[in-house]
Amino acid sequence: MKILFVCSGGMSSAIVVNALKKEGEKAGIEMEVQAIGTGEVSDEITKGWDVCMVAPQIRHRFDQVKQEADKANVPCGPIPPQAYTPLGGPTLLKTVKELIK
Repeated sequence: MKILFVCSGGMSSAIVVNALKKEGEKAGIEMEVQAIGTGEVSDEITKGWDVCMVAPQIRHRFDQVKQEADKANVPCGPIPPQAYTPLGGPTLLKTVKELIK
Protein backbone atom coordinates (compact mmCIF):
# COMPACT_ATOMS: atom_id res chain seq x y z
CA MET A 1 0.00 0.00 0.00
CA LYS A 2 1.36 3.42 -0.99
CA ILE A 3 0.40 6.34 1.26
CA LEU A 4 1.24 9.96 0.54
CA PHE A 5 1.29 12.46 3.42
CA VAL A 6 1.10 16.14 2.56
CA CYS A 7 2.36 18.58 5.17
CA SER A 8 3.87 22.03 5.21
CA GLY A 9 7.40 21.19 4.12
CA GLY A 10 7.32 17.42 3.90
CA MET A 11 9.51 16.97 6.93
CA SER A 12 7.38 17.44 10.05
CA SER A 13 5.52 14.22 9.35
CA ALA A 14 8.50 11.89 9.85
CA ILE A 15 7.36 10.78 13.32
CA VAL A 16 3.82 10.19 12.07
CA VAL A 17 5.09 8.27 9.04
CA ASN A 18 7.02 5.95 11.35
CA ALA A 19 4.00 5.49 13.63
CA LEU A 20 1.86 4.45 10.66
CA LYS A 21 4.51 2.09 9.30
CA LYS A 22 4.82 0.39 12.71
CA GLU A 23 1.06 -0.03 12.93
CA GLY A 24 0.98 -1.44 9.42
CA GLU A 25 3.67 -3.97 10.32
CA LYS A 26 1.62 -5.11 13.33
CA ALA A 27 -1.37 -5.62 11.03
CA GLY A 28 0.72 -7.41 8.39
CA ILE A 29 0.30 -4.60 5.86
CA GLU A 30 3.32 -3.66 3.79
CA MET A 31 3.43 0.11 3.33
CA GLU A 32 5.37 2.72 1.49
CA VAL A 33 4.74 6.07 3.15
CA GLN A 34 6.17 9.34 1.91
CA ALA A 35 5.75 12.88 3.22
CA ILE A 36 5.88 15.83 0.83
CA GLY A 37 5.20 19.54 0.90
CA THR A 38 2.14 21.10 -0.73
CA GLY A 39 4.21 22.40 -3.65
CA GLU A 40 5.00 18.84 -4.74
CA VAL A 41 1.44 17.47 -4.80
CA SER A 42 0.59 17.99 -8.47
CA ASP A 43 3.74 16.15 -9.62
CA GLU A 44 3.76 13.39 -7.00
CA ILE A 45 0.05 12.49 -6.83
CA THR A 46 0.14 10.83 -10.26
CA LYS A 47 2.82 8.30 -9.26
CA GLY A 48 0.58 5.42 -8.21
CA TRP A 49 -0.41 6.35 -4.65
CA ASP A 50 -3.27 4.44 -3.03
CA VAL A 51 -4.25 7.23 -0.66
CA CYS A 52 -3.32 10.83 0.15
CA MET A 53 -3.58 12.31 3.63
CA VAL A 54 -3.32 15.97 4.59
CA ALA A 55 -1.66 17.07 7.84
CA PRO A 56 -3.62 19.15 10.37
CA GLN A 57 -1.28 22.15 10.13
CA ILE A 58 -2.23 22.69 6.48
CA ARG A 59 -5.95 21.92 6.67
CA HIS A 60 -6.54 25.35 5.10
CA ARG A 61 -5.04 23.86 1.91
CA PHE A 62 -7.05 20.64 2.02
CA ASP A 63 -9.40 21.61 -0.84
CA GLN A 64 -6.44 22.39 -3.10
CA VAL A 65 -4.76 19.05 -2.34
CA LYS A 66 -8.04 17.14 -2.69
CA GLN A 67 -8.62 18.69 -6.10
CA GLU A 68 -5.27 17.33 -7.33
CA ALA A 69 -5.96 13.93 -5.73
CA ASP A 70 -9.42 13.74 -7.33
CA LYS A 71 -7.91 14.41 -10.76
CA ALA A 72 -5.56 11.45 -10.20
CA ASN A 73 -8.36 9.26 -8.74
CA VAL A 74 -6.54 9.01 -5.40
CA PRO A 75 -8.70 8.97 -2.24
CA CYS A 76 -7.79 11.95 -0.06
CA GLY A 77 -8.64 12.90 3.49
CA PRO A 78 -7.41 14.90 6.47
CA ILE A 79 -5.18 13.38 9.12
CA PRO A 80 -7.13 13.61 12.40
CA PRO A 81 -5.28 15.95 14.80
CA GLN A 82 -5.30 13.28 17.54
CA ALA A 83 -3.50 10.92 15.13
CA TYR A 84 -0.72 13.39 14.33
CA THR A 85 1.49 12.13 17.16
CA PRO A 86 4.03 9.36 17.71
CA LEU A 87 1.20 7.32 19.27
CA GLY A 88 -1.30 8.01 16.49
CA GLY A 89 -0.57 4.89 14.44
CA PRO A 90 -3.79 3.00 15.24
CA THR A 91 -5.97 6.01 14.39
CA LEU A 92 -3.98 6.68 11.23
CA LEU A 93 -4.32 3.11 10.00
CA LYS A 94 -8.06 3.18 10.69
CA THR A 95 -8.37 6.44 8.72
CA VAL A 96 -6.37 5.00 5.80
CA LYS A 97 -8.61 1.93 5.67
CA GLU A 98 -11.73 4.12 5.70
CA LEU A 99 -10.39 6.23 2.83
CA ILE A 100 -9.59 3.28 0.55
CA LYS A 101 -12.90 1.41 0.99
